[in-house]
Amino acid sequence: MKKVLVLNGPNLNMLGVREPEIYGFDTLESINAEILEYAKARDIECDFFQSNCEGELITKIHTVLTEYDGCVINAGAYTHYSYAIRDAIACVHKPFIEVHLSDVNAREDFRKISVITEVCRSAIAGYGKRSYTMAIDTLKEII
Repeated sequence: MKKVLVLNGPNLNMLGVREPEIYGFDTLESINAEILEYAKARDIECDFFQSNCEGELITKIHTVLTEYDGCVINAGAYTHYSYAIRDAIACVHKPFIEVHLSDVNAREDFRKISVITEVCRSAIAGYGKRSYTMAIDTLKEII
């Protein structure tokens, strides 16, 4: 069975409360439960990690090298400026799929910039929580 890390960055622990008109009313916990069930039906094991701290996310990214076949990453605001997270993804040499709940290209200008896209295998944005299951399907095809 393949093993995937689902990694979430800052403020995603506030889903369900944070700007529900943009991000919806689902909590991160409920989204993770749906991802787990979806992945299991496709013979993929999932672990989940969320942090508001850049260093903790980088340390967890490093574990993908030896513990996982790939990673689904929603780096939150770090997507737009964290070269440290970009470099961590690049040094792991495993497939990463970048996801966003909202359509970042239809929002503020700063959200249209992603410093991690070029080191990720694919980017999926604007499908709400379905962005995560689409990323699981993408990883299933390449791992």
